[in-house]
Amino acid sequence: MSSPIRSLPFTSRADLPNVPPLSEYLLHLISIKKSNLCVSADVNSTLALLRLAEEVGDYICVLKTHADIIDDFGEKTIKGLQEISSRKKFLIFEDRKFGDIGSTVQAQYTRGPLRIATWAHITNAHIFPGPAIVSALSLAAKAALKTLTLYVSTEITAGPARPVSEDEDSDDENDDDDDDDENPNSEDYSSTDNREYVLLKSEGKKPEGKQSAMAMAFTGRKNSVVTATTTIFQTVEEKRCIPGLRKSESVDRAKNESASREEALEALGDPPLSRGLLLLAEMSSEGHLMTSEYTSACLGMARQHTDFVVGFVAQRSLNSQKGDNFLCFTPGVNLPPEGEGENGGRKGDGLGQQYRTPATVVAKEGCDIIIVGRGILGAHDRKREAERYRREAWRAYEGRISKVGG
Repeated sequence: MSSPIRSLPFTSRADLPNVPPLSEYLLHLISIKKSNLCVSADVNSTLALLRLAEEVGDYICVLKTHADIIDDFGEKTIKGLQEISSRKKFLIFEDRKFGDIGSTVQAQYTRGPLRIATWAHITNAHIFPGPAIVSALSLAAKAALKTLTLYVSTEITAGPARPVSEDEDSDDENDDDDDDDENPNSEDYSSTDNREYVLLKSEGKKPEGKQSAMAMAFTGRKNSVVTATTTIFQTVEEKRCIPGLRKSESVDRAKNESASREEALEALGDPPLSRGLLLLAEMSSEGHLMTSEYTSACLGMARQHTDFVVGFVAQRSLNSQKGDNFLCFTPGVNLPPEGEGENGGRKGDGLGQQYRTPATVVAKEGCDIIIVGRGILGAHDRKREAERYRREAWRAYEGRISKVGG
C-alpha cells in the first residue's frame, strides 16, 4: 500500500515528529544540494577512495564505502575521508551488512582495524539473526559515541622571560618545588637550557594530529616557569538541533533571500553526533531469497527502533502505515549512454545484478536515494557522470512529488 509520505518534499519530511537527528540532517542536506544520489565507492586503495570522494563529493548526499576491500585501510583513510566529507558535505555509509549474534556484531562495529562506529554515519544489517541485532548495534553506537566525545583540552600559561641574578637561583629552585606541591598537574619546562617555550594557543580541540600548541624561542635568558593544566571534557549530543535549518521554513527563507547553496550548507553545519542503521529488506540481485515475509519483518523491527533505524536498502518504498518515514536506499540503478533512450541501458552485469533507471526507482517505486557504482566509477569523466545521475534522480523526485501532490 502506497503511503502519502511519498508526495511530501524532503524538507517537509524532516519536520515530521520523531524523526531521528541523522535523518533530519540528511533530508535537509538532500534538499540543499538537490541530490538524492549515493555513489558506491567500490575501490581497493585509500588513494582511489579519496580521489573518488573529491571528484563526486559535490554531487552526492552519501558516499557508500566497503572498508574491508581497501588494501591499505587505516587511520589515514579515515581522516582523509572525514575531511572530504566535512568539506564537500556528504554522509558516509559503510556497507558492512552485519549478520551475527549481538555480542559479535557489537565488536565488529566498534573494534578491530575498521572501527566502523567511529567514522561511518550510517551502516546496515541483515535481520536473519533476529531482532537483537538492531538493539545490539544501537547500544554499541551509543557507547562508541561516548568514547569519541572524550577529549583533552590543555590550557598553558607562561610568564614573561626575565633576567635573573645568581642570588635568585636558589630561591627559584625552592619556588619551583613549592609550585609542584601545590599543583600536581603542572609541568616544569624550565630545565631546557637557553630555551623558552612561548605560548601560542590551545583551545581544547579534538585530537586531529595537530599536537603542538607551543613554539620554542631561543632567548639567551633564564626561562620562565610554564604551567600546563589538562582538563577532560565529555559531552554526548544525540539530539543536537540543526542550527538555522530545524524547520523547512528556514530553508524557504534562505531561498527567498537568494542565499547561495554554500551559505545554506554553512548554516546547516556538521552532522549531528549520531549514528543510523539501514536494514537490508530487499536486494537488486536476481534470485535473492528475501521473501515478502522477510521484508515485512524488517519493517516491523524498524518501527520498534525509529530512533536508530533510518531506513532500508530496498527496491521500493516500504512506508505503508501512518507515522512511517523511513528512507529507501536503492541499488542497481543505471542510465543508458547519453543520447540513447531508456531502453539503451544495461539490464544486468552477468553476475546477477539487475539494473533499473532513476525514473523507475524514484518516480514509480517511491525510493528516495539511488545507489550507483560502476555506472559512475567506470565513466571517462566521473564528475560529469555523477552530475548526470544526480540530475536525473532529482528530476524523478520532483516529478514524483508534483504528480502525487497534484
